[in-house]
Order: sequence, then C-alpha cells, then structure tokens
Amino acid sequence: MTVDFDQKIDRSFSQSLKFDARTAYFGRSDVIPMWVADMDFAAPEAVTKALVERAKHPIYGYTLHPDSMYEALIEWSAKRYDWQIKQSDIIMCPGVVPSINAVIEAITEPGDKVIVQPPVYFPFFSSVEKTGRELVLNPLKLDNNRYFIDFEHLEDCAQQGAKTLLFCSPHNPVGRVWTREELQQLLELAERYQMTIISDEIHADLIFPEQQHISLATLTHSNNVITTLAPSKTFNIAGLGLSALIVSNMQQRKAIKAVFEQWHISPANPFSITAFEAAYRYGEDWLKQLNVYIYKNKKWVEDFLQKRCPQIQLIESEGTYLLWLDCRALGMDNESLRRFFIEEARVGMNPGYVFGDNGSGFMRLNIGTRLEVVQQALENMADAIAGLKTV
Repeated sequence: MTVDFDQKIDRSFSQSLKFDARTAYFGRSDVIPMWVADMDFAAPEAVTKALVERAKHPIYGYTLHPDSMYEALIEWSAKRYDWQIKQSDIIMCPGVVPSINAVIEAITEPGDKVIVQPPVYFPFFSSVEKTGRELVLNPLKLDNNRYFIDFEHLEDCAQQGAKTLLFCSPHNPVGRVWTREELQQLLELAERYQMTIISDEIHADLIFPEQQHISLATLTHSNNVITTLAPSKTFNIAGLGLSALIVSNMQQRKAIKAVFEQWHISPANPFSITAFEAAYRYGEDWLKQLNVYIYKNKKWVEDFLQKRCPQIQLIESEGTYLLWLDCRALGMDNESLRRFFIEEARVGMNPGYVFGDNGSGFMRLNIGTRLEVVQQALENMADAIAGLKTV
C-alpha cells in the first residue's frame, strides 16, 4: 500500500512537545517546529489498528511481555542486520535514555571515565555526569564536510583509563552511518583496552538508499558491546516509551536488571508492548517508503542551500531525518544565531552548541515532515539571510 507522507496532520493542541511547547522553548508560537526528534507523519496503519484493537479490551492492567513481542524484534534484526539475537539477552526498558543511564550505573563506578564523541545527542552528557562519572570527550573530526572518529585521540582516552564508550550509531546529529571498516577499527581498540561500548542504535532503521547500517555487536564475538534499540524513531511512536537492551554478557545483564529493580522501573505498558510488536512485525513496507521520502527531502534541502543559501553548508550524512547545518559563515555567536532563526526566519531548530562545544555555529534541522513544510522553512531561512545583506 502506498503511504501518503504528504498528508497534512495538524498536531497543534495534541499535547505534542514539538508543537505545543514552542512558546516555552522559542518564546513564540509561530515558528515552524523542526526541532524535537519525532516526525509529523502518521504511524504505520498496522500499528494504529493494533492499538485500537487492544484499546477495545476495557482493562488496562499490569501487563506481561509476550514471547511474540520478543520474536518480532528478533526476526526484524535477523532479516535486516543478519543479527541472531537470543531472547535471553534482551532487557526491555522504558526508553533509550533511561536504559543508557541504567547501563552506566550498572557497569561502572562513581568517578569512572566514560567517553562520548561530540557533537552528539545531548542526553549523553547528563547520563554520564548525573551518575557521578567523569565525562571524557573524544570529539569527532570534521574533514571535507564529513565527520570521522578521531581514533588516535580515542586511544589516548583509553590509555588514560576510560573503560566505557557511549557510541551513537547512526550518529545524531551529524547523520553518519559508520562503515564496516570504522566499526572494526573501533572494536579492535575496545578489545585492546578492555573497553565496553554502549551502542545507541535507535536510528538504525533510518538510512538513505544504497546505505547499510551494521549493528556493532554483529562484528564481534566478545561480550564488550551493549546495544540499545527501539522502534520509536523508526515508526514515529516515541511517545509510547519502550526500548530494548541487547546484553550478551550475563554479569552485566544481571547488574542492569538489578538497577531497574532498585529504581522500581517497569517497562510493561499494554499499549507500548502492542505497538512495539506490530511495528516490527508489519512496518517494513511503510519504512521503505519513509526512507525514500526522507532522502528526497534531504536532497531538496541540499540543492536549495547550494543555490539559495551558500552561507549554510549541509554536512554530508547517510541516515536519520536530522540534518546538521554548518552556519558558521554567518559570523554569529551561538545566542545570536539561535535568535536569528527564531526571530527572522521563524524556524525552530536545535542550536548546535547543546550537542557539545564543537557544535557551536551549527543547527540541527528535523526534516521528518512534509516536503511542503521543509520548503517553507528553507524559504524563510533564505529570505532572512538575504535580509542580512541589506542591513
């Protein structure tokens, strides 16, 4: 069935963070919201149907995780990533960020060094610091408009005692889908220094045509990789809050479960469980069409910037619906840049500095919306930049 991603769905007054928090976040309600990492598309019809059917049962009590839910994830991972996951290795969690916090709490000690690679998803920083661990920065290198891992510096971090790496694959916000060679080099370094890698692969399914996401755990037989997955970004069901940790190390698995028990956290929700299974079981065709649509949006932005806004460089990416815009040529400081896009362009984006110091001068643009909206936002930006020349 052909999916109409150009369908207009009004999210205003639906308690949408992305839309209804505009005044609180941007100081005005008339910005085009292209910030929070969810999409403006209807979830797959199969997911909605499954939720409606579940809602018809009028009791929403405490719920078990059925084997069929695990099987849906296992079959999805085997088909898409040639990854044979054991059900016993899966820990269900109430979301990726809580799961990352639990893993750090479980496998490290207060004061331990944990590496992150900015510019990166900003909860990574707080996940380390708020658990009392020492944040170690291994900044990505920007070379010829594309980001790479600085392996030499990463090895220095490992030599200084860091035993844990919080890794983003595919990378948010820069959109890198790491190559097999990069991942193998990363694993070799981790094994050499007995480093555990927490691999956040929540964007794994959102890749552009001709690209391939490789799950890090499929490239190693050691137990030094913990993977976090979720259907939330893929199928636009982030508000339902359910993710999975894949932990092959039995001691680590026990420790993580103990943390969840200590925190009294249970990821058992009848609706999130229903959506989780339906998405992985029936959402593949929807996803194929989505990735084509997102890629067309990206190519449109790329062409537009080259023709109309050469002051903004689109960083090369291979996946996600998040684009990383290099706005340094505009010559503004962080706050001026943020206010410029809000006040002059009326476009609400995430300022790059929240992803780390090396994000200064950049903006993150969410193109998980109708092409018409993307076009309006970029036209606004072009007009605002043109106005700078007349001042």
